[in-house]
This record gives sequence, C-alpha cells and structure tokens, in this order.
Amino acid sequence: MDTMRDRFISTASQLLDEEPRLAVVLADISADGFAPARRTHPDRVINVGIREQLLVGAGAGMALTGMRPIVHTFASFLVERPFEQVKLDFGHQDVGGILVSAAGSYDWPAGGFTHMAPGDVALLDTLDGWTVHVPGHPDEAEALLREAVGGDDRVYVRLSLQENREARPVSGGSGFSVVREGRRGTVIAVGPMLDNVLAATEGLDVTVLYATTVRPFDAVGVRRAAGAAATADVVVVEPHLAGTSSAVAGEALLDLPHRVLGLGVGRAELRRYGQMEEHLTAHGLDPRGLRERITGFLRP
Repeated sequence: MDTMRDRFISTASQLLDEEPRLAVVLADISADGFAPARRTHPDRVINVGIREQLLVGAGAGMALTGMRPIVHTFASFLVERPFEQVKLDFGHQDVGGILVSAAGSYDWPAGGFTHMAPGDVALLDTLDGWTVHVPGHPDEAEALLREAVGGDDRVYVRLSLQENREARPVSGGSGFSVVREGRRGTVIAVGPMLDNVLAATEGLDVTVLYATTVRPFDAVGVRRAAGAAATADVVVVEPHLAGTSSAVAGEALLDLPHRVLGLGVGRAELRRYGQMEEHLTAHGLDPRGLRERITGFLRP
C-alpha cells in the first residue's frame, strides 16, 4: 500500500490537471515526486529550495492573486521554522491555503529532533481560523485533501508514515465517528492512533470516537458520548504533543462534572534515533502503554 505522502503526491498531481487555480509550492521535499507534474504545469509547481520562509510567503502571495496554494514540506519546516510567515502571510492577510506536512512527530527518527514536530498542531492552535486534519490512512488523506482544494479557507493536513490498517469514511465537516460504544468513559483516537487505541481498549466498557479533523473540535459529538456514559471521563490520544486537545475537550464538557486525560508525545526529547515503533513505546502510545494509562485513569 502507498503511504499518505505517496497518495498526496499522486492526488495533488491529478488535481493540478483538474483545477486551474491550484498550485503546489515545495521546498525540495517531495520535489522528485512532483517532477512529472512540474513538467506539465511549470507555472503552478514551484520549488523554492530549502527556504521555508519563502515557501510560505510564496504560497500566501499566490493566494492573494486568487489561486489555491498547496504548501508542502516536513512538519518541522512547514509550521515551526516559518511560523511568523504562517501567522502573518496567511492569517494577518486573511487568505486561504493548504499546508500539507510529512514526517510529523517521530516518522524519521534518524533525522533527529530537527526533523520532528510533535508541537505543530499545538502551535497552529494559537492562530485563528485553521482547520486541522490528521488522517489515519492514505484513503482518508486523499478524501480530506480533495475536500480542502474545493474551499478557500486555511487548512493544515498532517500526514504520517504511521497508519491504521483500514480506512474509514471521513469528511472535514462530519465530526467524530463512533467506533465502539461503552458506559465507563470516552476515548478519542486521533488519526493513526486508532488501531492502537482499539487494541488497548479491547474488552473495556468504553466509547471510542475516531477523529481525523481535530480543529474545529467536535464538541457536540464529545458531549453526546460523554453525557451518555456513567461518568464524564474523557481520554484524548493524539499522535502529536500530549494535551494538545485537552483544553477544547474540557470546554466541550463545561456543564458536566468531568475529567480529561491527554495522551500523546511527551515534551522530553528522546535523544537516541531508534525506530518509529520504539518512539511509540517510549511515549506510551503502543497498545500496552495506552491500556495501562487508560485503565489507571478510569479506575474508580
């Protein structure tokens, strides 16, 4: 099966043929994959080189002319390094565009911490008006990208090498989907965390919600699930910084006595390369680690 990044390249290349106002702006990352599209559309596939501030600025400039830019590189170089440009060139100028990242929290451990961005969603959370998609399968990434291309808003699509075995129907406006129902609490699995969450909660009397769009946050869906349970205990399992969605989950439950546990990537830097699976285990995001923390939290 192709990766989310592979699917992004093939889908965006096809959309360039179909959407005359679409443009793709690159900073060397994935340039080889877009080479055929660049030959066909040399004025709409632009590689600015390893200059990420220019990457974002060029995309926003295209948006000012009425184009729909897709701006792409690794998450650390797309959100963290040029954050001022994201804040001002897109946000302050109030133009739309699609930021598509790869290699989020621990996808390429050999690249070191310079190529990891567990805080990307939390950082974007400081800005207004961003829709944030965290797909868990290439099919979901394609569906969310196609939906985003048809709009004019600001969208962040976070791609990963980690993925669930099966795709689920997704739409940016459909809210969280109910995967499993229970009475003792609610566990929200974000994107590629679903398979591990399902394994971790096997046999537990909990509701599992699946989230591929985390901003806007589906407060109504969480309130409905938590309100139907015996206690309003909510666990959010995210593939990025732990606690990123804890505040918005708490806001969804303001009129209920509740507890929220945010699980995800810890703040401590893991300074050995290892493999992606080892980083998952170290952050307690493997099925065993998740089960221990979820059952410990839900225990009376």
